[in-house]
Amino acid sequence: MKKHNFSAGPCILPQDVFKEASQSILDFNDSGLSILEISHRSKDFVDVMDEARSLVLELLNLEGKGYKVLYLQGGASMQFLMTAYNLLENKAGYFNTGTWSAKAIKEASAFGEVIEVASSKDANYNYIPKGYKIPKGLDYLHCTSNNTIFGTQMKEFPKVDSPLICDMSSDIFSRQLDFSKFDLIYAGAQKNMGPAGTTLVVVKEDILGKVSRQIPSMLDYQVHISKSSMFNTPPAFAVYTSMLTLRWLKKLGGISAIEKLNEKKATLLYSEIDLNPLFKGFAATEDRSHMNATFSLVNEDLKETFDAMWQEHGINGLNGHRSVGGYRASMYNAMTIEGIAVLVDVMSDLERKA
Repeated sequence: MKKHNFSAGPCILPQDVFKEASQSILDFNDSGLSILEISHRSKDFVDVMDEARSLVLELLNLEGKGYKVLYLQGGASMQFLMTAYNLLENKAGYFNTGTWSAKAIKEASAFGEVIEVASSKDANYNYIPKGYKIPKGLDYLHCTSNNTIFGTQMKEFPKVDSPLICDMSSDIFSRQLDFSKFDLIYAGAQKNMGPAGTTLVVVKEDILGKVSRQIPSMLDYQVHISKSSMFNTPPAFAVYTSMLTLRWLKKLGGISAIEKLNEKKATLLYSEIDLNPLFKGFAATEDRSHMNATFSLVNEDLKETFDAMWQEHGINGLNGHRSVGGYRASMYNAMTIEGIAVLVDVMSDLERKA
């Protein structure tokens, strides 16, 4: 039985993508070769890389606006380092809204002055800061759009006179935004786009080449751009599967279509959390993530019973991160509303039995 996967990552993917990707392992494009063994210099794979990059610009409405798309390795954690290596000359501003932004701050601190513009650490990151003041003269401002561990999501983004950098690892392609407001976006594929192994970087080319330090080739965005994202052997299967997911999203109707579905899923689950007296949400209501819902039992004595119930119904990956405890339901693009309904039914059934 296929389980309802609420894991925060590696992520759930559409069943059609799983099927096509699995076939490519046996025989890719009727070539008699697996996607795992074809040359990354072959026309077959160059076509994959070109389409994977083109679909990103199309779906984000960034075509012809000076952006380049890269598929790199090292995860979003490598981007904590690369953004600072390529962009930080004097000082940069950071929002500290969770574990991943804190890690990004740590890495950037090795390259220049880092100003913590706003933080929600005082409440274990259960809200998005408001009413902050952004310093002038920043090399860039960095934010994290969605926080998987704590279940918060930025609903609005600041207007700045410096490049705006955003880690969108866990909500990329999930909602409509004016993506042209961002000068660099990065996202580990394994949260909402594809398998672990590749990281998407979308960068406005004119912000590069302005730091005085020498950048190692593997960490230099300009080097990767000059080699069409194939400076070294790319993670071919991860790029191919991400491309299939982007095709699926385009066929579905793009980001506007998936946003409507994501809103319905989030509304269904959060309504149950709020109406069911046995549960309470963790994140501030106005900052709740549509990708990762965090909640807990009011009475922990019911934990054993509830855990047995959701596991019996084929639910996987519901336990919360140790930093928060409780439960976390990740509702990425490929999660169906039927999967959410199964979880909601289990929660309702617990209330009836309690």
